[in-house]
Amino acid sequence: MTSPELAEEVLDDLELLRARDPRGLLPAVAGSGAQVRETTRLTEEAGLDRVTGGGRPRGLVVVARREGAVAASVLRALLGPTSPVTVDVVPGPALPVWTGPSDIAVVATRTGAGAYAVGPAYEAARRGVSLVGIGADDAPLRGVCASARAPYVALPRTRVRHTTLWSLFTPMLRLATDLGLLAPAVADPEAVAAALDEVAAECGPARETFVNPAKSLALELLDTLPVIASEGPLAGAAATRFADQLATLAGLPATDFRLPDQRVAACAVLGGPLAPQDAADDFFRDRADDTGRRLRLLTIRDSEAGERDGAGEREPRSAAEGMQQVLSTAAAHSVPVSGLAEHGEPGRLGRLPRVARQLAVADFSAVYLALALDLERVPRP
Repeated sequence: MTSPELAEEVLDDLELLRARDPRGLLPAVAGSGAQVRETTRLTEEAGLDRVTGGGRPRGLVVVARREGAVAASVLRALLGPTSPVTVDVVPGPALPVWTGPSDIAVVATRTGAGAYAVGPAYEAARRGVSLVGIGADDAPLRGVCASARAPYVALPRTRVRHTTLWSLFTPMLRLATDLGLLAPAVADPEAVAAALDEVAAECGPARETFVNPAKSLALELLDTLPVIASEGPLAGAAATRFADQLATLAGLPATDFRLPDQRVAACAVLGGPLAPQDAADDFFRDRADDTGRRLRLLTIRDSEAGERDGAGEREPRSAAEGMQQVLSTAAAHSVPVSGLAEHGEPGRLGRLPRVARQLAVADFSAVYLALALDLERVPRP
């Protein structure tokens, strides 16, 4: 394993970071705010009124994988259980059999190519389902949407793989706003872009590790097995994204548990055989000489999640109560804890900008971890 001391030297060496980042992941993540603004303009040019003009649909069916699926999960969590419109996320290449003319199908993919994009779009057009396409400018999906007279958000080919979450989410956010599912103030893309710009300033490569939340988190995760505990569905979407980025970019397996539903499983893992075996273990000791990977609890908070549970028969009755039990278990078993994007008074922001900050810090941290391990110059399967 790479030592934390060596990894910190790498992360604070701008030239070495640049050399280890041939695809330009860091500039792409740092430009997320600009990505939101550009995609907002491209969405306006696409003419979503062709599908929103018919009024509110029965449901939104989002055909997407990985980043697109996370974007749809964030949207579904924002709408909440009281939404008058269902949001279903399917991977393709087929549409659900129940999808019909009263629904809207959103096919969201960075490339806009392949059976998982083109097949569902053709099927939607054949069934008379309102269609919205999101993909690369010159992709086959654009041709399908053109033939169906459906709006298509054409993304530039310069989008970098693993960093296109905001290009796929922004059109979905605008669609939900135009359909009256979200208030414009709640779904303001400029507020999201500003939050992402703020994280880019705080977590950019020029900021040294000791004042950089993303670099610090990358070092904390360097030799660990992360256990992610998230409060409710919105934080859960961020957890899914972070676990996927850690696995894909840094090759690091992470387990995520959504609270309160998975509180029992999270506590069992934190108190199980992978936890430190010595109950009297000094939490504040120097762990540099430890061998092997150890558990680390990573918390993703959503202060509004507890207000939305309301299930009197559930124990615990809220995500916040579940988080407290998980933290108590970690403390009892000397499992160290990190919090995602808890710096900078996140409570001053709205709910969507807060999760945008969490997603951005997660992306930065996963990229820094990959660069510290020098995995970007390794051939990918």
